[in-house]
Amino acid sequence: MTKYMDYMISSHPIRVFNPMVDSSRQKVKSLRLVNAGHLPGRTLQRSRAKFNNWAFVMITGGSGYYQVEGGEMQQVEAGSWFCLFPDAVFNYGPHADGYWDEYYYTVDGGRIAEWLEQWLPNPCQVKKAAFDDSLIHRMEMMFMLIDSGAPTNLDRAALMLESFLYDLASQPDRREAGNRERFVLKVIEDLSQSLHTPLEPAQMAARHHISVSTLRRIVHDYTGYPLNEFLHRLRVAEARNILLNTELTVKEVGDALGYKDTFYFSRVFKRITGLSPRSYRNRGGQ
Repeated sequence: MTKYMDYMISSHPIRVFNPMVDSSRQKVKSLRLVNAGHLPGRTLQRSRAKFNNWAFVMITGGSGYYQVEGGEMQQVEAGSWFCLFPDAVFNYGPHADGYWDEYYYTVDGGRIAEWLEQWLPNPCQVKKAAFDDSLIHRMEMMFMLIDSGAPTNLDRAALMLESFLYDLASQPDRREAGNRERFVLKVIEDLSQSLHTPLEPAQMAARHHISVSTLRRIVHDYTGYPLNEFLHRLRVAEARNILLNTELTVKEVGDALGYKDTFYFSRVFKRITGLSPRSYRNRGGQ
């Protein structure tokens, strides 16, 4: 590692890692770390910059801009990352009188083509990430491996970078999946809490701003039951609790759960539990 001051770049010490390793001693041939660095408090702006290799730049503080081939001038905030690559012209850097904290990793190898084909989002777009302490630690670990000078550690750092970038690229998918799961649980919970005030599927769907078909799909995917069957099972589970803990008649229990036809309620109850409501109560739920 080289650590030095360059006031044209930053008023803070800069760390630059240039591994001096014979590439023939590395076992990972499809991905090679060319160099890496940490530029805290960077103020340098680049205009019409060109690059021979791919570089991945993570911004952990400050703000600025990023432009590819004279296209849209994109805003860069803390928690952003972007790509620099060959055969393109870039303008980027902190805003005038501003700064940003930058980590970067420059790589080469055929593996990058696979990233672009399979999972790396549009390389011309600034991407968002949540650079928490664990991600900062992973970047520092890559620096340590690079700085060791051991070919095997440089291989490890390259593979760690691949895993790191994959995790960054998949963060939006994981957030979307988490949001989707929370929404599904909210719908299921709403259905469970609406047993004593039964709603038509259209009313329930409208409460969550979805179509009835989407509501049916959510319930089936989550529970394995069609919507109506799931509702029957929820109501029967509640009916079992009421029968064992109150003196309400079978008719009153059915009415409370939206079954206006006592015979139909009893038939549904027996189909699911194997016992009629009266037998279930008499046998203490056994």
